[in-house]
Amino acid sequence: MARSKSILTEAKQIERAVTLINLGARLQVLESETDLSYERLLRLYKEVAGKSPSKGQLPFSTDWFMTWQPNIHSSLFLNMHEYLNKTAALDEIDTVIKAYQLYLEQMQAQGLEPLLSVTRAWRLVKFVDNGMLTMTACSKCGGHFVTHPHEIARHYVCGLCNPPARAGKGKLAGSLGGEAAHAH
Repeated sequence: MARSKSILTEAKQIERAVTLINLGARLQVLESETDLSYERLLRLYKEVAGKSPSKGQLPFSTDWFMTWQPNIHSSLFLNMHEYLNKTAALDEIDTVIKAYQLYLEQMQAQGLEPLLSVTRAWRLVKFVDNGMLTMTACSKCGGHFVTHPHEIARHYVCGLCNPPARAGKGKLAGSLGGEAAHAH
């Protein structure tokens, strides 16, 4: 019986890895979230993606999540992740996958380009789990946004309520503008 169970477990791991590859996850995410060998993951990645995986280190800084538009996208994802975490009995990586799929659906529905990759989303959850980032409620709108843990909560104002002076002036003008962003 143990033999068939290990085959089912392996099949689930392969299915999870294929889903992550299709979402654009880096090989390091697959290595961390499955028990499959590096060689098998590499073969699977090439078969599914039709190319070799990207080389290089994963993003390791929390800074990207603090910049204006990435913070809004990251906050949207993390709110979905937190909701699923509380309401669905899923393994952690499956919660990340489902929340990321919901994030992509929202981006598509709004006609927006997703700024958050699945690898960054996975990394964001790790940063929160390790206490390097947290969620803080905006003192104006009450929405919860990704912040550093030492943010003074009662004075925090999000990037939607207080966008930077140059916001909306570039090529991506209106990509997360006032009325659309507050329509949720």
